Amino acid sequence: MKLPRTTLILILLALGLGGFVYFYEIRGATVREEIKEQKQKIFSFAEDDVQALTVKTKKLTLNLERNPESSSNPKWLIKSPISGPANDAIVSYLMDLLVKGNSDRTLATPAKELGEFALDPPQATINITLKNRQSHQLILGKSNFNGRFLYAQADPTAKPDGNINLLLVSTDFANAVNRELSEWKQPVDNSQKLPGLSTPLPIPTNSK
Repeated sequence: MKLPRTTLILILLALGLGGFVYFYEIRGATVREEIKEQKQKIFSFAEDDVQALTVKTKKLTLNLERNPESSSNPKWLIKSPISGPANDAIVSYLMDLLVKGNSDRTLATPAKELGEFALDPPQATINITLKNRQSHQLILGKSNFNGRFLYAQADPTAKPDGNINLLLVSTDFANAVNRELSEWKQPVDNSQKLPGLSTPLPIPTNSK
């Protein structure tokens, strides 16, 4: 059966429109979402790019460096205020937030108002040194009105209009840095205990 010319044209138009909808709405939405996620990332470096970390809170300033013997444990070493192996699980938790962490949104704020967000002085500061000698900084302030996020600055620089970009980041950052020095140290391995002393057998006595 031969279709009328008008019907054939309508079918071709419908197919073309369907293809447009697929590539623009479906495929295009995926690409736009990827771009959106990329813009929301706090930093773009990888974990292996990081050579050193300095974590400064109101109670402690901690300097960490990657262990030059990369094949051995621990992966991280505490350089100050003490020297010794670091707790890799604790450092990895912080590193994961720095590498994968996103900002919920960005707010333009006058620099003179940073104190209202507990950013001047800050609650905590994380300085990151990469293997290529580039450096980054994350400054943490107080939580927002509903306690879901922290106000923060990443590599803070003033814009031409004098404003500063504030980020809203996960409160997990506060949990990651507000620790006692003992938590940053490698835990003692209690699995290797000294062998217990054997109980001596009683010395037999000659009975009469």
